[in-house]
Order: sequence, then structure tokens, then C-alpha cells
Amino acid sequence: MSRIKLLFFQLLVAVVAIGLWHLLTTVTEDGDKLLPPFFFSTPEAVASRIVKWFSEGTIWRHLGITLTESVLAFVIGSVAGVLVGFWFGRRPFVAAVFDPYVKMANALPRIVLAPIFALWFGLGITSKVVLGVTLVFFVVFFNVYQGIKEVSPTVLANAKMLGMSERQLLRHVYWPSALAWMFSSLHTSVGFAVVGAVVGEYLGSAAGLGYLILQAEGSLDVAGVFAGIVVLAAFVILIDGLVTLVERRLLVWQRSRRIREPDNRFLIDICDGPTSPTNRERERAM
Repeated sequence: MSRIKLLFFQLLVAVVAIGLWHLLTTVTEDGDKLLPPFFFSTPEAVASRIVKWFSEGTIWRHLGITLTESVLAFVIGSVAGVLVGFWFGRRPFVAAVFDPYVKMANALPRIVLAPIFALWFGLGITSKVVLGVTLVFFVVFFNVYQGIKEVSPTVLANAKMLGMSERQLLRHVYWPSALAWMFSSLHTSVGFAVVGAVVGEYLGSAAGLGYLILQAEGSLDVAGVFAGIVVLAAFVILIDGLVTLVERRLLVWQRSRRIREPDNRFLIDICDGPTSPTNRERERAM
């Protein structure tokens, strides 16, 4: 499917959803609207509020603060998750020792930690970043750790037999294996980084999109609440698009190509990744 066709269907889903929203908030039954605008607002009111925010420039400061918090949480959490994931993957004994503690830390509800972080680090940007890091770290860590464990034993044995050093193994065997897993987790982590920042702002802040939504909620401004949610959604899609661009650049080597076997009996897909499904199936067949 071409990108233009895919984009068309994606936009079609959004148009249908907005159309249904508009229809349900305008159609009446027995004198009452199916979706009362007081509780659900209307697409027109939400769009008007977003245009007003951007035209007056009131949202830029809040958007900049949330962007800073989200990017810092995303970068710090991702880097820490990759490093610790590689370390645990290459050191099974260390992973076994810390396994229960990692699971305990991951099970802690972040909404409970948010007030504690606010108490420790204050109501500034630090507490929001730390909260976002706790969300991003575990997502990246578990995926990278699994990617290291998924390295093909046959590929690893052949690499060692060829005399690869630890650094060469890391670069040519472990890193390609973990890269696809890592980017899969990064797409999820983008949303978690924003959630951490917004939840922190919601619980205690003087600026940010979470603060903006809280203020609208306190004044029963449903249009303002939905406008903040729409801006957040567009914000996350933009950051995820940047991650996708980086992913395509770094995973260009993983694009499959088709070749014909010398005996011309069948075609096989070759993927340069050492742990691709095709390679694993071929190893089981040997």
C-alpha cells in the first residue's frame, strides 16, 4: 500500500470520528441531544479554542515546558534503559541477582510516586522528568534485554569462532539484534514520556499542558479539556514521527531482499538481522 493511500485512510478515520462526534452533539431525541455539549463539547468549540490558544500565543509557553520535560524524560529513560538492558543481557548473573528488584520497581504505581517526587524534587521540571523516566526506562530496558537474549546461538558461536572481540560482538551481533526491539519500545516510550510530564503537571505545576487541562477542568470548561487532549495527541504523533525517521535511517540494513537459491528450487527471504525469523527457521531445519 502506498503512503498516500495509507494517509488517506488514516485521515478518513479521523474525519468519520469527528463527523460522528458532531452528529451526536447536534441531533436531538425527545428534545434532548444524544451527547449533551455541556459534557462532551463540540468539534467546533474545541477547534475554536485551539485556534484561539495559538493565535493569542498563550499555549506556546505551556507547550514548550511540556516538550522540554517529555524530551528529557524520553532521552534519559531511553539511554538508561538501553545501557542497563545491554548490561543485564551480557551478564546473566547480574540479571538474576537484580531480577526480583527490577520487577518490584516496575510494579510500583507511578501515580503514587508522583507526590513523592514532588516532595523530593519540588514542583519544578525535575519532578516531572523523574516521573517520566520511571515510565520510559522499564519499557526500553525489558525490550533491549529481550533483544540481547534473542541473539542466535549459532551466529554467536560462529562469530566467536572467527575470533571476534567483545567490542566486535557488541557492534556486529548484539547491537543489530537489540536494535529492532529497542525502536519498538521507543515508539511506546514516546507516549509514556508525555504521560509522565502531564501527570506531574496535573498533580502540581504552574505551567504546562497538564496545568492547562487542570485549569480548564476546574472551571468546567469541557472544550478546553478536549482542546488540551487534542494538542497532546498531535504532540505525541509529531515526536513519534521523528523516532520513525531515525528508525528508518538506522534499520536500513534490515530491509529484506529476495534471492534465488543456486539449485533454483525455491525463493527465500534474507534479512540481514542475525535473529530474523527466516534465519531462526533455517537453523532449526539444519
